[in-house]
Amino acid sequence: MIEVIAGILVILGGIFAVIATVGLIKLPDVLMRMHASTKAGTLASSLILAAVAVEFQEIGVAVKCVAAVLFLVLTAPLAAHMIGRASLDRKNHPRT
Repeated sequence: MIEVIAGILVILGGIFAVIATVGLIKLPDVLMRMHASTKAGTLASSLILAAVAVEFQEIGVAVKCVAAVLFLVLTAPLAAHMIGRASLDRKNHPRT
């Protein structure tokens, strides 16, 4: 049963990674691209790390996975914000 749960989490993480990739390729400007890659990419990574924690069922692995997810959740929005600010500073205004 644990393998099924971990498999579902990995598949969901892969689906969100593909969604982030499609958003990165298809969206028209930098602000939309960074939004898609940040949100879906963070969720995909979090789901895959949750699958790792579920599969191994060890405290050490779970703590490392939680630390990695917290790091992603804290740094990805900051990085996206800085990319957006740099884009606007270079006069790349969003399309309307």
